[in-house]
Amino acid sequence: MNSLNSEVKPGGETLFRETLGGTLRSFRLEQERTIREVALEAKISPGYLSEIERGQKEASSELINSICDSLDVSLYHVITRAGQMLALSSKEAPRPAPCQLEAAI
Repeated sequence: MNSLNSEVKPGGETLFRETLGGTLRSFRLEQERTIREVALEAKISPGYLSEIERGQKEASSELINSICDSLDVSLYHVITRAGQMLALSSKEAPRPAPCQLEAAI
């Protein structure tokens, strides 16, 4: 496990589902809300939300949107924060995004 408490697969990369789950958990904790509160609003079981937050389940995009709605946070902000966490946990330098490559040409 790395410092983000995420599983690292053989190639050394952190699993995205764990980073995404941890990011959702951080938004929930920032709001001082319980798993039960968020799960009820997202229309999923508290146990399933817990598994998503721990990176044990791969949630569908629809379910992630529902969780984001219940947290009143945009999917963009969740994905951006998760991407930042992945970059921090990466052992190699971040690669430029395709739009950055096009701008450089």
